[in-house]
Amino acid sequence: IPVFMLLLACSLNNLEGFVKVQNFLAHPLIKFMLFGSLLALFYHLIAGIRHLLMDFHLGDSLKGGRLGARLVLLITIIFAIFLGMWLW
Repeated sequence: IPVFMLLLACSLNNLEGFVKVQNFLAHPLIKFMLFGSLLALFYHLIAGIRHLLMDFHLGDSLKGGRLGARLVLLITIIFAIFLGMWLW
């Protein structure tokens, strides 16, 4: 997240900074690292929501826990597909 904040600050400074950030993010290795970072953040968010629901006793049985875990993975895979289409 600090790297994302630094890139945002640099891009908002002036037009030259925006162009530098745009060129930096166009590199395939940087896109792959951005993809991995955003995917990890999204997975963490969805898994956190699942655990919050489990605090309210929704899906806290063995069957519900397994279903919740599968749903988290399925939602993350769908997000990964859309994120990949958006980045590339």
